[in-house]
Amino acid sequence: MLKKLKINNQITAPELRVADETGQQIGIMSRDEALKLAKEKGLDLIEFAPMAKPPVARIMDYGKYAYREEKEGRKQKAKQKRDALKTVRIGLNAGLNDLKTKAEKADEFLEEGLKVQIELMLKGRAKYQKAFSDLGKQKVEEFLKLITVPIKLISELKKQPKGFNVTIVKQ
Repeated sequence: MLKKLKINNQITAPELRVADETGQQIGIMSRDEALKLAKEKGLDLIEFAPMAKPPVARIMDYGKYAYREEKEGRKQKAKQKRDALKTVRIGLNAGLNDLKTKAEKADEFLEEGLKVQIELMLKGRAKYQKAFSDLGKQKVEEFLKLITVPIKLISELKKQPKGFNVTIVKQ
């Protein structure tokens, strides 16, 4: 998202520290002089640091600047999405076909380069009894074997208050 900058006649400061389109410091000059210089070059005067003493402005093409900033913002957003974590939940009583279906979904996420967290949820008494804990560990290990993409464990299989979880990525 492009932050709101003052351009040309929107700038109210009487004096500005001005830089040209290459980034070279021109010096401190009045707003009117800076506007005149920008118009001569066919460019805009953009105020970047309004709180500085004196405020900092740069002579450049605002349209090109806005386009570059928006493009950079889209890149950042795409990168954020790529680092996302997807969760696949399995139940203690899930059948083999259910596990295969969820393993296929985990494969898709891994192929996209996403991290996948596998959660096995325990309900009721199963949370507190050792026999169910052992069964839960076996179920998660069985599920990991069903995933066809080569994987690497980011976090080991951990017991949580409500079950087990493990985080994996494509190797």
